[in-house]
Amino acid sequence: MDKLAYGFWGCYFGTTALMLAGSAMAFNRSLHRISLNAALSATASGFFVLAFLGALPISDPDSLSRFLAHVAIAASSALAYLLFSIVGALDNRKARRRTQWALVALALGGVALGWLLPAAHALAVGVGIAWWQGLVALGVALRSAWRGDRLAWQAFFAVLFLLIAMIGLGLIALARGQMPWQVHAVSALAGTAYLSLMASALWVRYSYQIELNQIMAQGPSYDPVTRMRSHSETGQMLVSAFKRRRDQPTALGMLVVSIGNLYTLEKLHGTAAMNHALFVCAGRLRQVTPAQVELGRFGEDGFLLLLPECSDSGQLIKLAHRLGPRMAKAVTLNTSLDSTKRESEQTRWRADLGIGVLMVSDPTAKVSVTLATARAMSRTAMSYASRVAWFDHASGEAVELPVLRPS
Repeated sequence: MDKLAYGFWGCYFGTTALMLAGSAMAFNRSLHRISLNAALSATASGFFVLAFLGALPISDPDSLSRFLAHVAIAASSALAYLLFSIVGALDNRKARRRTQWALVALALGGVALGWLLPAAHALAVGVGIAWWQGLVALGVALRSAWRGDRLAWQAFFAVLFLLIAMIGLGLIALARGQMPWQVHAVSALAGTAYLSLMASALWVRYSYQIELNQIMAQGPSYDPVTRMRSHSETGQMLVSAFKRRRDQPTALGMLVVSIGNLYTLEKLHGTAAMNHALFVCAGRLRQVTPAQVELGRFGEDGFLLLLPECSDSGQLIKLAHRLGPRMAKAVTLNTSLDSTKRESEQTRWRADLGIGVLMVSDPTAKVSVTLATARAMSRTAMSYASRVAWFDHASGEAVELPVLRPS
């Protein structure tokens, strides 16, 4: 095989490894079904490619051809079933059973027919059955797409690329060592495109399941705009944190992030633009915040961050200085409810932030007073260059916390 061909197939197997890593991450988040689907797609297609590229330790040509025929039938059956599941064709229990029996019967029939033919013909039959299953899957995906399922379009193009890869791999297996590198390149790129589209489709299902799990766990206390705790749930989180703090020697770290120009954004461009801005700011906030920090929505234009056991004010200050630049980056917002609208219905926006930082060490401190102080500091911080305000207990006033540059 040409060196260029090795490079293209390396790209394919790199994508396979990334998909397997993603499936492991999903399994770790207890999303077992999606994890298994992603692992099945990557493993079945990866083994199919390895086998047809001649990586198996089978020296006899006839035995190899028959085994490749079995691999083609088994892998295509598994991938077809996975695609049917993604586009919702197996939601009905009766349809799922019929599909399972049909795929099993087709696979067994193809294997039996292959043993009645010469080895080379058996391989051709196996590849033909695999390609026919791909055509059926293509038709099912197209029907779902025409019915309005956006995810089905991804599945449709994924199967289209899979069919191209199957043709190339079939030619490579039938004419071992005689195919030019261009055939390898097209097959590898098609296989990579298939995996990328399938990973994207599975990610849509994955993110949906994550949000569903959060809604099921938190119910009405879940805020769908920011995907955080709602206002009432944030209040309960704060009260619980104050109760726990009375039994702990360490202080409670608190940050209040306020966005000063959300109201103006809503008046100028509508609720859709404001919700988009909140969604983006909340996403950036979650990306920067460490796992031990509790998050919640605070008011109509802010967020509350709590660090239950804060022994060092430095970590609070560092977090505040990381939050400011990250959340204040400019973003293009949609001013229409249709997220696909043209640029004339979009606006460039940058959050006007203020961050109030406070450490609560007094066991008699009241929740309402502490929260009001932190909120007022976040408002004051909007006038500071660093956008971060710290409550100085010695003077009883809010002071600016400038970013300290290393000497």
